[in-house]
Amino acid sequence: MARRLTPAERLATADKDLLLEEIAGQSSWDQFIVEQAVFHFGQRHTEWSCNDLRDVLPELGHGFLGAAINSLRTGGIIEHTDRMVPSTQANTHAHRIAVWRLTDKGRAIAAQRKAARQQERRAA
Repeated sequence: MARRLTPAERLATADKDLLLEEIAGQSSWDQFIVEQAVFHFGQRHTEWSCNDLRDVLPELGHGFLGAAINSLRTGGIIEHTDRMVPSTQANTHAHRIAVWRLTDKGRAIAAQRKAARQQERRAA
C-alpha cells in the first residue's frame, strides 16, 4: 500500500500534474480543495479564523473546514495564535474559535511554490 502524503507534501506538490486518482487516494477531493483554500487564504492574511474562511468557501466546503484545519495544523503548516474569537455561525451560539496563522514551514512552502511559478513564467 502506498504511503499517504502529509499535508505539507500535498501542498508542496500541488502545482504538479496530479491525477484525480492520486488525489482521491491521498485524501478526499473536497478536503484537498479546502486545504488548498485555507493555505491560499493564509498566504494573503496574517491571521484568520474559520469565520473568515466560511465567508469565502462555498457551502460544500464548510463541512470539510475543521478536518482541513486539523490536517494543516498537525502537518505543521498552520499554528494557533493563542487567540480566540466568537463564532459567527448562528447554530454555535458564539462559542469561541481559534485564530490561526502560517508557520515558518507553511511560509517556506508558499515561497517555494511562488519561486517555481516565477521560474516557469521566465522559461515560457
